[in-house]
Amino acid sequence: MEGILGMTSPPVHQATSPLALIQSNIFRDSDRVMHAFSTRQGGVSRVPYATLNLGMSVGDDPEAVEENRRRFFGTFDIQPSQVVRVKQVHGDGVLTVGEALVSRQGFPNLLLDEGYAYDALVTNLADLALVVSTADCLPILIHDPVQGAAAAVHAGWRGTARRIAARALEAMAAAYGTDPGDCRAAIGPGIRGCCYEVDAAVTEAMAGALPAWEAHAVATRPARWRLDLAGVNRAILEAAGVHPDRIADVSLCTACRTDLFFSHRAEKPRTGRMMNLILLRA
Repeated sequence: MEGILGMTSPPVHQATSPLALIQSNIFRDSDRVMHAFSTRQGGVSRVPYATLNLGMSVGDDPEAVEENRRRFFGTFDIQPSQVVRVKQVHGDGVLTVGEALVSRQGFPNLLLDEGYAYDALVTNLADLALVVSTADCLPILIHDPVQGAAAAVHAGWRGTARRIAARALEAMAAAYGTDPGDCRAAIGPGIRGCCYEVDAAVTEAMAGALPAWEAHAVATRPARWRLDLAGVNRAILEAAGVHPDRIADVSLCTACRTDLFFSHRAEKPRTGRMMNLILLRA
């Protein structure tokens, strides 16, 4: 259902493989939305960040990261002035990106300079790339084609326990009149149940978010489970009103596929970061 796009960028600094991106078919029938989940392929960073590391705070060469970002966003002709990012804190805060915020001097850099701390972004403004960074946590992209709104969500286990995807839908409803039943959602690459063993602290938090969490977990040993974080988030989206057939999961595990993705759990202490974007076209 989902596809890997192979795209070639001109070589800079060193030879690289073609830049590869993931896209979901759930948005393919709309010319009003652009989206992508990055991979680790097609950049210029060296081990342990090889090669398309998009994270500036992980210890990589800043010049390499800047080139990687130029390649990733340049694939879609997105300029730095269109890239909307915030400090992610594994919470349930949702930032509504409206005209007043966009018109502030220094936007969008001020969001990072002033330490805006959120784990989801929503907007109905065209030509803004809402971006979340990941390296095992799930990126979730949401589009409301009726009201013309979009969201980018960063869902680690803490954010999932706080139902961050549902909070994003609530923010869209409050700001734009979004009906979750009109929305489509894409769950991107992240650590999956095959590799994500958790303890009781995590499952107790999941129980608060989703009483039926055990349907998305497999016991492995005493007080340990393999948790399907994507399954939990799908259930949260459905409970919030998104139709099951309008939720697509790329079903790719970052920890299994370190050839394709960065994984904090599989590669710690040092690894790179992916970026995931959604943009409403004018």
